[in-house]
Amino acid sequence: MTEGRVLVHFDSERVSVYRFQSGELKLLKRERLAYGDSLVGEVLADRVGEFCAGLKEFSEVVDNKGTRLYATGVFQRLPQPEAVALVNSIYVDTGLYFNIVGPELERFYLETGLSACGSNDMVEGLIRREFRTAVVCGSFQQSLGYIEGTIARLRESGTVVLSPRSTRIKPETAGSDFILFDYQDLLKNERDTWRHKYVHMDAFRKSDAVVVCNPGGLVGNGTIFELGFMSALSKRVIFTEEPRGVSVLFPCEVGLGS
Repeated sequence: MTEGRVLVHFDSERVSVYRFQSGELKLLKRERLAYGDSLVGEVLADRVGEFCAGLKEFSEVVDNKGTRLYATGVFQRLPQPEAVALVNSIYVDTGLYFNIVGPELERFYLETGLSACGSNDMVEGLIRREFRTAVVCGSFQQSLGYIEGTIARLRESGTVVLSPRSTRIKPETAGSDFILFDYQDLLKNERDTWRHKYVHMDAFRKSDAVVVCNPGGLVGNGTIFELGFMSALSKRVIFTEEPRGVSVLFPCEVGLGS
């Protein structure tokens, strides 16, 4: 978790604001936040947006680099279309990604926090290991070393990287337009590139997040193609650097924890 980052947890009855400082989680604020009897997305979006407008009390700059939003409880009960609409609405109004944590991932965080420090606070578990699984994307031709470094950081934190499973290049494909790794079959023909691309993208479904490696901010055409698939799945997307070259901004976060 990045030093100084502000983390906000919305649940059914209250909202808690924390700062990660000097390796510890510090509670800055906790208050009741009533949403009323209705789970109407507009009501939830208004209440969340109003609260986020006050986050400058804790951080001079409130953006998707230094501020993380997490939601459980009532938010987990939203039908998928309404949950997506809520995430989109909050992003448009605040510029922040509203991460609705699924019940299984919430249990994982609770168990991790309880095991690590005896705490039943979900965020205590989250700062210790945020992702169970992840997929890493980027230009394997141009940024392989950068991608390997990102994968190493994820694995050091205990995250299982679903794809790519290895970054050892098949010698026959080194320097080509479509490199393959040692666990992948050689291409049958030029159309077979789609099979490999789809297998990589299909791993998005099983991951807690997709990490997009974009050194210097630039996002390549191949990755832009994959972003459409990520968006269709409502997958959590984290760029390693502020994205450039993306014509349409969408709900995402910037920066992995250090």
